[in-house]
Amino acid sequence: MIYLDTTSASSWRHASGLARVSRRLLHELGPSARAARWPALRSVPGRSDWILTPELFSESERPGITAFIDRRPCRFAAIYHDAIPIKHPSITWPKSVERHPGYMKLLSKFDRVWAVSAASRDELLGFWRWQGLSYVPQVDVLHLGSDGPGVPRAQAPSAGHAPRRIVSLGILEPRKNQMLLLDAFEELRREGLPMELHLVGRVNPHFGRPIAQRIGRLRSQGPGLHHHPSLDDAGVVGLVREARATAFPTLAEGCGLPLLESLWLGVPCICSDIAPVAANASAGGCVVVQGNRLEGWKQALRAVVTDDAVHARLAREARMRALPTWAETAAALRRVFG
Repeated sequence: MIYLDTTSASSWRHASGLARVSRRLLHELGPSARAARWPALRSVPGRSDWILTPELFSESERPGITAFIDRRPCRFAAIYHDAIPIKHPSITWPKSVERHPGYMKLLSKFDRVWAVSAASRDELLGFWRWQGLSYVPQVDVLHLGSDGPGVPRAQAPSAGHAPRRIVSLGILEPRKNQMLLLDAFEELRREGLPMELHLVGRVNPHFGRPIAQRIGRLRSQGPGLHHHPSLDDAGVVGLVREARATAFPTLAEGCGLPLLESLWLGVPCICSDIAPVAANASAGGCVVVQGNRLEGWKQALRAVVTDDAVHARLAREARMRALPTWAETAAALRRVFG
């Protein structure tokens, strides 16, 4: 039996990347998996079972977890996302910054670890080398799914021309880099380009207020800018399906699910050039903004919004390229778990 650690995800109402990974894995693993939470998790597995955690944790948050892992009552596996709290502490939740080094070190005690990208795998292995650890588990790359629950893949272009709408998904915070996108939108609007920019995501309570205030100022100065702090899954899918493209100017990611999910819907993505995102963009349907600079974003947005031939080519690439599914992600795990 696979016991999927849902200690935190079971109480989350938002649709962050970690939450989506947990929910989609539980669904696709089906009868072979059960949700379990700490501390009850300590009493359920047997010697032949696995505990699989896609969550972040620490000894201070889960007292006794280190001794539990050391006792080896079952086998342990984890899905590792990124080292963002260590690499970008000034723009990361303080609790995450405090937790992350211990969390990454605890992962070295697991039997198997999957990283959500090659870049994430390399940074985890590099951290363990820096720690001087003599034994570490095997770390493979796990390709996360692109499909939403019950959302069919786009097979044909939508009827008519897509409106001049750009959608950006992600919590409002400096790491997601919405300020750069707002800079580009403001300048293009000043230059007379009619377009809509829809930002979808809650506001980070530690770092997001300046972005929310900027949105308020720009909305008062002219049309076209919208913020949706709490759209449900159906609302997000509907908004993206009718978009010209999605925008993903992020500064740091482990994988970059919004890009994959956009392509699943047949909608091109304009994105930054950080390694995990660029890797997912390389097979087509995307415009990678080199250097993630303002002028590059303005050029990419203008081309996708105004040039029907460019948009049609990108949309065709998005529909035709191979994309991973969550069923395939779960199958890759089951091959190891048995």
